[in-house]
Amino acid sequence: MGMLKLGILGAGHFGRFHALKAAKAASGGGVAFLGLADASPERAAQVAAEAGCPVLAPAALLAAADAVIIAAPTAFHHELATAALAAGCHVFVEKPIAATLEQADALVAQAAAAGRVLQVGHVERFGAGMATLQGRAGVGRPLYMEAVRIAPFRPRSLDITVILDLMIHDLDLVIALAGAELVGVEAVGAKVVSDRIDIANARLRFANGAQATVTASRASLRMERRLRVFGTEGYASLDFLARELKLVRRGQGAALEQIPGHGIETLSWQEHDNLEAEQAAFLAACRGEAPVVVDGRAGRAALDAALRVEAAVASALRAAGI
Repeated sequence: MGMLKLGILGAGHFGRFHALKAAKAASGGGVAFLGLADASPERAAQVAAEAGCPVLAPAALLAAADAVIIAAPTAFHHELATAALAAGCHVFVEKPIAATLEQADALVAQAAAAGRVLQVGHVERFGAGMATLQGRAGVGRPLYMEAVRIAPFRPRSLDITVILDLMIHDLDLVIALAGAELVGVEAVGAKVVSDRIDIANARLRFANGAQATVTASRASLRMERRLRVFGTEGYASLDFLARELKLVRRGQGAALEQIPGHGIETLSWQEHDNLEAEQAAFLAACRGEAPVVVDGRAGRAALDAALRVEAAVASALRAAGI
């Protein structure tokens, strides 16, 4: 493939960031950023001016593009991705892949039939912290994982729960690390500052015996981002905000008196632009230079987990008479 022609559907919060990254990629050659489309002409014009690209009608954009990034609200993911695939485009769709599992299944099948890339925007897979963990030989097969993602309230993405807004990132990570089918979900949650669930805690069980506890909140006073993995060969603790990874493993690192035979390593990393790395991976997959890192099936698995957590929270609230 020669010059890859890229367009963006959606100029909201993430659409703006994608447009700026696309403009940067185009300045480096190998990709032509055709422009963007949005339901709001004012918003489209504002972001296009910032990114230095034209505003196009959706039909015109799809007709001209080789690949598109869909950064519209979740309710429109299926409709827009279906149209893009039908137009012969490779598709990157922000998380969650769609609003329902039926829609996700349809997109996965359509992309496969068309021979087109379908990548889902689980940007945490491209973070330097996860790369540091995976580049250190890990801690064996995960037995228990704990993920915490809490953040102050921001008046956006309130059309979906915190589960589909924030928790789904960590659901994707623990599913990928577990490497097995999700077989059980228990969860609790509450509405705090919006009319949808703003804080939730879920316990997941996998077919290979691995378990995970995942907590997410968008109604906290401070930020916290942590992931702990207890495996067959050791323990890893990642603090994403402090950019620190602690590894406790047998016979490696500085000796630990409290855990005989084990040692500890403390590592740090230089953060990079996760979104830029994610977009670059999509473009590479479109060119056939690399496999898709987070494909439609992975996006479907994360959506399935999120919907099961939502259902479990709803059941717990009904049982409590709330």
